[in-house]
Amino acid sequence: MEIREQRHTAEQTVRALVQRSHRGPRDLTLTTDRRRPAPGPGEYLIRVGAAGVNFADVMQARGTYGGGPQAPYVAGFEAAGEIVGIGADVERPLRAGTHVVGVGPGAFAQYMTMPAAGALPVPSGWSDAAALGLVLNWATALAALKPLGEIGTGDVVLVHAAAGGVGQAAVRLARHYGARVIATASPAKHDTVEALGADVVLDSRRPDLAEEITRLAGGVDLVLESVGRATFETSLSVTRPFTGRVVVLGAASGDATVTTHDLVFTHQVQLKGLHIGALAAAAPSLYRSLITEIEALIAHGVYAPGTPRVHPLAEGAAVLRELEAGRTRGKHALDPWR
Repeated sequence: MEIREQRHTAEQTVRALVQRSHRGPRDLTLTTDRRRPAPGPGEYLIRVGAAGVNFADVMQARGTYGGGPQAPYVAGFEAAGEIVGIGADVERPLRAGTHVVGVGPGAFAQYMTMPAAGALPVPSGWSDAAALGLVLNWATALAALKPLGEIGTGDVVLVHAAAGGVGQAAVRLARHYGARVIATASPAKHDTVEALGADVVLDSRRPDLAEEITRLAGGVDLVLESVGRATFETSLSVTRPFTGRVVVLGAASGDATVTTHDLVFTHQVQLKGLHIGALAAAAPSLYRSLITEIEALIAHGVYAPGTPRVHPLAEGAAVLRELEAGRTRGKHALDPWR
């Protein structure tokens, strides 16, 4: 009886990374006694195979992510894994055993719950880790380029932070849609961005960044702005007046400000904000069209399986610190089982 009871207890607890405060990744700690969640109405219980690491995780750790969780909480929100439980009121549920990718709270753990409505099957033949980014990085990049950015053949597109998860997807997609791509990244990451097909890669910290972009292109039709304070003025100044679009999807270097006076008299651009989770909730048909297009991109080989660098769960805090410091490139993930 004692052995059986111990086994039962072990099955109910999971390894997880818990954010203990809002002082950043240094207070992200590994625990082995977190209670395994149960799926609520409209949810799947997922055995996590791989959890995606995103800059939003850093923002949540600092308490700067709008609507983010209050510490202490199990960190992470993007994952892929196997459905092992189905809650009530799930419409047309996928079968238990199906591998899905999606978002939900507490992804940096061996088990998590995930809203069924936003969970998509992992493409056939792909690993869980390879599917990370499908509903987050690629959906964000596609939304910024097409419905919001109105990208057209021959447009000049400026992609900031082009070596990151969203940035790499944006460069590849912009080239696919026939645009000329000017990308920014730190010098150590230029080779990565060049390999994606960017026409020009510039140092994001060069003091004459705006002048160099203007010299190269004359003006930019579309900017994907994810850096914030450090590049925002450049983004506004190089965008073509009236017809140019600036899609704001992050602020890694801190918030920037723009006034009505700026938009009327100095930077007459179309300024649009993007949060993919808010888009999915407010415009579900638009979000579904993005996923349908991504599925077509997969079928035609434009979107290939991802190759994230996968770390043991215990290294999560260190990975987030590297991400916050701008020392990572591409997609990173955590394996909660090692």
